[in-house]
Amino acid sequence: MVRLLVKKMLRSRQIYDATLLQTPRYGQVKGYEPVYRLTVNATTHDEALAMIYRMFNVADLLPKDYKARYVSTGDVVLIDEGTYGKTYYKLCAEGWKKINRVHIR
Repeated sequence: MVRLLVKKMLRSRQIYDATLLQTPRYGQVKGYEPVYRLTVNATTHDEALAMIYRMFNVADLLPKDYKARYVSTGDVVLIDEGTYGKTYYKLCAEGWKKINRVHIR
């Protein structure tokens, strides 16, 4: 009974505050600017990142007020969990990689 309760608590969905950061031109390594902020309802960071990637790469799912380019290699997502801290992820050829810092303009 306790195991089931703990398992259910660990799988509970959370609301993540996410910010998509892109450089003005594709391929740049400095000068990231926040281009869109949203909330994502997911169980883990990996699930949230997958949802964000899909949302910003499928034309029918793009938010109407989104004015930047599709998400591509080199783009960064900031997941802010308030008191639990901020986590940055950079999209690499192998997938999302956790990074320590980002050069923001």
